[in-house]
Amino acid sequence: MSDDLVLEMRNIRKEFPGVVANDGVSFDVRRGEVHALLGENGAGKSTLMNILYGLYRPDGGEIRLAGKSVSFSSAREAIQSGIGMVHQHFMLVPVMTVAENVVLGSEPRSGVLLDERVAEKRVADMAKTFRFAVDPGARIEDITVGQQQRVEIMKALYRNADILILDEPTAVLTPQEASDLFEILRTLQREGLSIIFISHKLNEVLEIADRITVLRRGKTIETVPSEGATEASLARAMVGREVLLRVDKEPAQPTDVLLEVRDLHVRDDRGIEKVRGVSFDVRAGEIVGIAGVDGNGQTELIDALAGLQKIESGTVEIAGHALTHASARAALDAGIGHIPEDRQRRGLVLEFSIAENIALHDYAKPPDAKWGWLFPKRMVQRARTLIREFDVRGGGPFTRAGGLSGGNQQKLVAAREIARDPSVLIAAQPTRGLDVGAIEYLHRRLVAERDEGRAILLVSLELEEILSLSDRILVIYEGRIVGEHTGDITEEEIGLEMLGGRETAAA
Repeated sequence: MSDDLVLEMRNIRKEFPGVVANDGVSFDVRRGEVHALLGENGAGKSTLMNILYGLYRPDGGEIRLAGKSVSFSSAREAIQSGIGMVHQHFMLVPVMTVAENVVLGSEPRSGVLLDERVAEKRVADMAKTFRFAVDPGARIEDITVGQQQRVEIMKALYRNADILILDEPTAVLTPQEASDLFEILRTLQREGLSIIFISHKLNEVLEIADRITVLRRGKTIETVPSEGATEASLARAMVGREVLLRVDKEPAQPTDVLLEVRDLHVRDDRGIEKVRGVSFDVRAGEIVGIAGVDGNGQTELIDALAGLQKIESGTVEIAGHALTHASARAALDAGIGHIPEDRQRRGLVLEFSIAENIALHDYAKPPDAKWGWLFPKRMVQRARTLIREFDVRGGGPFTRAGGLSGGNQQKLVAAREIARDPSVLIAAQPTRGLDVGAIEYLHRRLVAERDEGRAILLVSLELEEILSLSDRILVIYEGRIVGEHTGDITEEEIGLEMLGGRETAAA
């Protein structure tokens, strides 16, 4: 890695109404390095990168590329200057092929038409060069999330990016896909690309980064080499205090069965059976974790329990009341709380305000309404209370939910669902996109909810989270429960079951 600076951001300032997102931030990147950008949700990371990518104009400061001062008024100008960005939520056209998405806007043409043969060859050559293992002719809707991310990276490389910004690149990846991504990043490094890596996963940052810059509340706290840094030291710099990285909890005291699932069969939208005879219970006062590689039926199982997916056969009961063919509204009214795995598609109305999103389920009930009359002031007051309690940053009750960072959107969904006081809480990927401080808070809150007598079903791709929080662990593989564990078990043992390597009878 060379010491040549390819990017300098000096004293960057950016204000929004009532919020200073970047307060004199300085940040630089060397040629051929991976420079990680860390910070709590709302610390200013995404704002800083959106300024670099031309989506925002800074209120002060200077950007220099290869020693020359630059100013971008659009993403197109940033792309033309060699900057590429892969957003946390992918920007792909599902019905188009890999090749069509990669060349979109810069298409090779035969006359006035897209030359598909040339486009596919160029993308195939790129995939081979960087070992991307993706079919140029495949439709986006038919490939995995990890492959979709590679397509986003290829889009940037196709436009000759020298600096690649990756915003939470492993948030939706399995551990194996994350490992594959790191191999790709190391290949890009060897080709001389500079990579800005935004993440909340401290172990991954220490594995892949050469240097690490920490932001806190819009200010630069420190820039350190990864060598010598630890998860604890980085967490302390991010949050400004010591952070408990493991969950501290007493043994569970489970009582009555609140969620009972028997011989459940569910098909997905294409008619493929994804849940195949699943049976389990969750009792009041316990956390039951479901571990599995993404795509093994977790999504369909959660949607069926929440009334979002039709159940083909089997039964679901909440506290003894049948819920097998209930709608989403009926499931909520029966006592289910649901933190969905996709906060933007299933958790929030992005154009609604924070207050409106908090009131989504219960707007027609007291105290928000009475006799058909809404009381907006009460909705706003409740929103203010939950914003403080869950530390939702980036605005107030009237702020549009779509204007929050991904992590703060997640905190908003968790605040609404927990505040509804459900008897059964389904938490699917509850800490996706959260910083270490917010993860620590939400983990403690889930344990507290357990101790107050709630039944909690935790579904997570983070094995460490499953092992740390769960009182019982169920392993799902190809739509079936293949293992159940209540005592100490290693990640390796669960990982083997997750891949179908050892099948045990679930109790």
